[in-house]
Parts: sequence; structure tokens; C-alpha cells
Amino acid sequence: MPAFWHWFVAAGTIVFTIWCIWLIGWSAKQGPANVADDDLVGHKWDGDLAEWNNPAPKWWLYLYFITIAWAVGYMIAFPSFGNYEGMLGWSQQGQYEAEMQAAAETYEPIYEKFAAMDFMALTQDEEAQALGKSLFASYCTTCHGSDARGAPGYPNLTDADWQWGNAESELFQTIYNGRMAAMPVLTPALGGDEGIDNMVKYVQSLSGGDADAGAMSAQPMFVALCSACHGVDGKGNKIFGAPNLTDDIWLYGSSAETIRETLVKGRNGQMPAHGELFGENRTKILAAYVYSMSQN
Repeated sequence: MPAFWHWFVAAGTIVFTIWCIWLIGWSAKQGPANVADDDLVGHKWDGDLAEWNNPAPKWWLYLYFITIAWAVGYMIAFPSFGNYEGMLGWSQQGQYEAEMQAAAETYEPIYEKFAAMDFMALTQDEEAQALGKSLFASYCTTCHGSDARGAPGYPNLTDADWQWGNAESELFQTIYNGRMAAMPVLTPALGGDEGIDNMVKYVQSLSGGDADAGAMSAQPMFVALCSACHGVDGKGNKIFGAPNLTDDIWLYGSSAETIRETLVKGRNGQMPAHGELFGENRTKILAAYVYSMSQN
């Protein structure tokens, strides 16, 4: 925290605490010195509803001061004044790191015993699969679904179509380091609505759609603009994460409107990296579990 904000927070905390003490003390002196048992404040509501003119009980006042004293003690013991670390030396970051270290000491031995195991053996090991299932349920279902069948923009992990590949090294890379797709905007290169519409029809024809004259007129443009990633035959390229356009599996959808949106706006799907969170052992176990889901 910069020095200015350190002193700003520290001064504000001290001034506010002193103000609270003064306010409570001042309020306690405002009550009448001598109050009769039947003394009222002098105004009424609804004709006969009145209020006694009695000061607050002394024990209320004492509770306020006890609360302030406790707060002052807390601020001295724990971080409260800007960069002040507190007499106990406690911090949220320190507690987090201690808890993570304790968790690592408890759970890492469980994962380490699978480190030397063959990848395919992990896909058949019941204990490893149970651990992988637990990891998947905790970290992957938000995007891929509890049944791993995905959603528009999120791949189905139960089929045989792998955008980035399903070899051990490829799955490990996907989970550990993440993936970043890059489908560029092609509107300028396609030359307007007619060119876009023809490309949409051509892409649909690759997976069995009707190929009329308009669609076939886009083939040279497909070769020029799209084949570098998707291949001349449209079967994709796992190195670039370019999908196969000739099957009936569509990450975002196969409708003309969806394909047109992809061409006009591009796509930038991202698989976040989990290496720092999982480490190598858990990544390997999760990769084996993900692989096994597509083999059942």
C-alpha cells in the first residue's frame, strides 16, 4: 500500500475511534439532571401515545465503551492501520499459505502414488478415477456440465471429437497450461454479405449440407483464407485447435446464423490454465479421467 493511503487509513481509523468516544460521552451528558417518574418528553402521537423522558441506562453506556475498548485492542493485535501488521503478525495471506501447506502435506501423498503409473493404467484404476471424478466435479462442471457433454462454446468431453487432441501430452497441456482459440474476423476478406452467405453455405456443405452454385463459388476463398488452419479438406488441425468442419459436431452450432456470427465476429474461446492450482500429479489424474469419459 502506498505511503499516502497507509497514513490516510491509519489517521481515519484513529480519528473515527476518538470521535465515537466523544460522541457517546457527549450523548450521555445530554439527559436531564433530575427526571421525575412521570416526566414526559412533551409530544404525543395518535392522541395519547407519549414517551418517557428517561436517559439511557448506564449499563448501555458501559457496553458502548467496552465495545470501543475491544475494537482498539483488536486493531493493535491485528492489521488495521494501513500497512501496520499487528502485534500478532497475522495476515490473511499468511493464513492462506499455511492452510495450503497443510492441505498439500495431507493430500499430496495420495496423488504422488499415481505419479509413476502409466497413463492408460490410470484410466482403469478405480481410485484414480474416483479422484479424477472429484476434481472434475469441483473445477470443470461449471463450463462442461456435470455430465461433461458441454454447451455452446464448451466442448463435449464424452465424444470422440477432440479439438486439441486426446493424447496424454495433449490433454495434460490443455489442463495444465490452458488453451486460447483464435478464429479471426473474416468480414473484410469475404467482401460483404454475399461473400459471407456463400461461405456459410460452403461450410455447411462440408458436413453434408446442400452445395449450390453460391456455396461452390466460395471454395477458392475457403482455400485461401481457411485452409491454413482447417485444412483444404476442412478436417481441422489439432495443432491450432481448428475444428473439423466435415463432421456433425459443432462447438458453437451448425445453423446459418451461428456460422455467420462466427465469420463476422470471430471466436476467442479460452480454456483457463489449472497448472498452478493442480500441479502435475493432479493434472495427470484429471487428464486420465477426462480421457476415460470418451471411451465409455
